[in-house]
Amino acid sequence: MAQITKDTMIGELLRDQEHIDSIAEVLFGIGMHCLGCPSSQMESLEEACVVHGISCEQLVNALNEYFAQKNA
Repeated sequence: MAQITKDTMIGELLRDQEHIDSIAEVLFGIGMHCLGCPSSQMESLEEACVVHGISCEQLVNALNEYFAQKNA
């Protein structure tokens, strides 16, 4: 997956079948339990973080670190 930004759509992340379990684990771990909700598919990470009161910078960094480790 390309570099993740605050503008990355949740639906785009969840379409990554190779890493979906790990991505979901990161998102669930920070309190985003609504991944199956149809409206979440069209939300950017930034929008979802605002709704959930989560630091978008921390989430983006955690996801990019995950992918960096997987690609190393």
